[in-house]
Amino acid sequence: MRVLLVEDAPRLREIVARRLREQGYATDATGTGADAVGRALATRYDAIVLDLRLPDMDGFDACARLRGSGCWTPILMLTARDGVADRVDGLDLGADDYMTKPFEFPELFARLRALVRRGQDARPATLTCGDLVIDPAAHRARRCGEGIDLTTKEFALLEYLARHRGAALSRDQLIEAVWDESYRGDSNLVDVYVRRLRDKIDRPFHRFSLETVRGIGYRLVDDATAVDPA
Repeated sequence: MRVLLVEDAPRLREIVARRLREQGYATDATGTGADAVGRALATRYDAIVLDLRLPDMDGFDACARLRGSGCWTPILMLTARDGVADRVDGLDLGADDYMTKPFEFPELFARLRALVRRGQDARPATLTCGDLVIDPAAHRARRCGEGIDLTTKEFALLEYLARHRGAALSRDQLIEAVWDESYRGDSNLVDVYVRRLRDKIDRPFHRFSLETVRGIGYRLVDDATAVDPA
């Protein structure tokens, strides 16, 4: 497996790189965010160990640039910062794991193995469907640059539809995914929420992205491929 280590402290970078190589990882090491982004976009790595504090940009910015460029190599953030807010920011920007210094090498190796098993499937921090953008971390949705006010359940339903964009989802599937197991009501509740969503995400923008699939349920599609559900 090939790993990119990004650590600004030369001595620590040397130690971590050596221990990774002893474990059989082909390890490239750098001390700047710009070099790390360039290498990660030019070379296919199995994982990136990314320090948060770098001389030219912080790890948050480097992570955001990689994800924005379509690089989905698993990222383990390695930092002396242990605040909850820092961990949340890193994970919401697209990092896959977060480890604080000082750390034990066996744990670092175990976390890297777990990250590599996950693979490099796209895991965008925001979901898009045409000009509709959903930000799960911020719990916001916008269309054509305009914010859309959604209730918690409306947002949960829209997020699930967006994560399965283009797939026809039954009412039972949507109930199971969005409502908890204590719900024992009629699946027609989904129809009510779909109407509410259309009133907020489609009709004000003259869009038809939330489609009815007759005999099945609903699907969310890019507006370019959508038809008027009426």
